[in-house]
Amino acid sequence: MSENTEKRRNIKTRTGVVVSDRMNKTIVVQLDKLVMHPIYKKFVRRRVKYKVHDEGNEARVGDTVLIEETRPISRHKRWRVKSITHRAA
Repeated sequence: MSENTEKRRNIKTRTGVVVSDRMNKTIVVQLDKLVMHPIYKKFVRRRVKYKVHDEGNEARVGDTVLIEETRPISRHKRWRVKSITHRAA
């Protein structure tokens, strides 16, 4: 191994919808996924909300955004906006 070899880790990315933009430089993004219930074999919707760092306060409620994992920015923020994929009407 050479010393110039740098270790790269896979950065997690997720796509979700902005549900709140009331905080300064922070948005709340909701991710939905369907999982099959192990006993009833019915699909159940699971939701998770992430607090996401938005440096320019560009995202608005209803926008679809691509977020990526980052170092801890504050107590609850571990994600940041990578791009806004679709604007709300």
